Amino acid sequence: MPDLVALDFDGVICDGLREYFQTVAMVYEEIWGKADLEPHRQAFYRLRPVVETGWEMPLVLRSLVLGQSETEILSDWPRLAAALVTSEGLEAKALGARVDGMRDRRMATDLDGWLAEHRFYPEMLGALGEMGDFVIISTKEGRFIQQLLARQGIAIGADRIYGKERGRSKPDVLLEMRGRFEQIWFVEDRLQTLYKVQQCAGLEDVRLFLADWGYNLAGERWSVTDRRSSAAIESGIVLLSGAIVGRGLNQWVAPRS
Repeated sequence: MPDLVALDFDGVICDGLREYFQTVAMVYEEIWGKADLEPHRQAFYRLRPVVETGWEMPLVLRSLVLGQSETEILSDWPRLAAALVTSEGLEAKALGARVDGMRDRRMATDLDGWLAEHRFYPEMLGALGEMGDFVIISTKEGRFIQQLLARQGIAIGADRIYGKERGRSKPDVLLEMRGRFEQIWFVEDRLQTLYKVQQCAGLEDVRLFLADWGYNLAGERWSVTDRRSSAAIESGIVLLSGAIVGRGLNQWVAPRS
């Protein structure tokens, strides 16, 4: 059993797809002007797995408006995002500030409406109360996380939320935790992030879980469970389902029949 459970937020505890689209659509219109964005909503939802941090989301929507196919975006997103930043005369930090600023304005003018656009995964909400020590490590601003959890009746101190404002990578935060806790479990929905943790010296003993309900693709989930895979790096990651989460921590690593 773990001494500490570290959790990503978006795609692990909370599903914010509706809020992402609404906020990013408003940012899009600030930058590029009025547009009929609703036809792109479902594609935007499906493409959420390519996004690592919030500044990329307006670019996903822009790519769709410009006619980029979902297949192209899924297969080559880092290059496409970098090319768009250059061609549109943008800057990643400024884009991120626009997204966060729009969230702040929406919360200030319609907090109930903003909160209502988020859906929490019920199994994870139930599990939080049984985890003992847990921290949240996220690329979302910590103040947003705190506000959302408070509305669910979960009070968590700012010292247990490692949000974007701290300016630290997830492996760096886990290394700090590793100095204080012997056994750490880390739940994340982005496979590339789990790979980075696996490759980080000092984190070899951290137990890694890919949340199958989060923002990832079927091929990524398959790569974790396929026993024929030649990529040894994948062998240490456990594919975690919502049903297993609801059974308690002692079942997370139990053999599956």
